[in-house]
Amino acid sequence: MPQRTHERAAELHNLAAHAHAAAATAHGKGDHLTAHELSKQAHEHSMNAHKLSEELAKEAAIPSKPKIG
Repeated sequence: MPQRTHERAAELHNLAAHAHAAAATAHGKGDHLTAHELSKQAHEHSMNAHKLSEELAKEAAIPSKPKIG
């Protein structure tokens, strides 16, 4: 599961980066409404990635229980 969580966090970071780039392009074309919406999406993806990264850090700080059997 942790590997999948890392993959999801990386995916969210990539989505945020893409939304930021798309927002910059829209802003450069004078489409400020689209740029604003894309910036909101980028922020949401960034916050979700941050939350997931914090969860991973907490899991890493707690020693895992040894498996019996």
